Amino acid sequence: MDKSTTQGTLTRAAFLSGLGIAIGGSVLFSTKAIVAKLLYRYHIDAVTLIAFRMLFSLPVFATIALWKMRTGAPLSSGDRWRIVGLGLVGYYLSSFLDFLGLQYISVGLERLILFLTPTFVLLISSTILKQHINRKQWMALLTSYLGIVLVFVHDLQGGSNVVLGAALVTGSAAAYAAYLLLSGEMVKRLGSIRLVSYAMCVSTAACMAQFFLLRPLSGLLQPLPVYGLSLINGILCTVAPVFMTMIAVERIGAGTASQAGMIGPVSTLFLGALLLGEPVTSWQLGGTALVLAGIYLLSKK
Repeated sequence: MDKSTTQGTLTRAAFLSGLGIAIGGSVLFSTKAIVAKLLYRYHIDAVTLIAFRMLFSLPVFATIALWKMRTGAPLSSGDRWRIVGLGLVGYYLSSFLDFLGLQYISVGLERLILFLTPTFVLLISSTILKQHINRKQWMALLTSYLGIVLVFVHDLQGGSNVVLGAALVTGSAAAYAAYLLLSGEMVKRLGSIRLVSYAMCVSTAACMAQFFLLRPLSGLLQPLPVYGLSLINGILCTVAPVFMTMIAVERIGAGTASQAGMIGPVSTLFLGALLLGEPVTSWQLGGTALVLAGIYLLSKK
């Protein structure tokens, strides 16, 4: 076989594998909303849910953090405090608000609101960093938010708690957008794996401290399915997507990986119908299409 043909085939195979990994990571990360809804059927609350999630994911992130501590350069005092802040905002506050909101809204609406994170990054950059938003970006924002309005108005039929749930998940998206903006410089210096592992350890400490302050020790005793679902939540829906996304970005680039991630809201919509019995209506499909179109336009920019 011709050498150039072999190289081209390998390049195409690497691209397709990277694309598959990006899509798989997006689907797994989106599935955490489905798992959370299943866990709520066992009458646990968001405090307990997030504590178990972080507890099961901790061994992986702690192992990586210890490895990076031994092989990487020592952290300055300032970096330590920045990591504490990033862990509290990006993984503790964002996740906690998300799981709180999921008690009141459908998984489809939750995933669409979280998918607006890039728009929050843009709005925060414009407000605080005084970055200019051009006409095409405004059109992308308008398209995305119109899609959210369609799904939100449809879901309002489920009761007034939808407003509370949507507000909590919006707060989650805003908190994660702030994390992305604040972590940019540290990612370049420390690397994404090191930063994420440290921040996750901080988040786990916060989640467990919250649990022991607000809940009795007997709260650790749960039915067997809670442990099984929490293990899935911690490993398959938290640890695996983090590393799959990093691998995908390395193979196909951040832009393509982020666009492949658009499968997340769609997969959540149909998994919610399949596993939770949540209806898929024309309003939801139309709203999802608008949100995806807006984020696609933004990612192209």
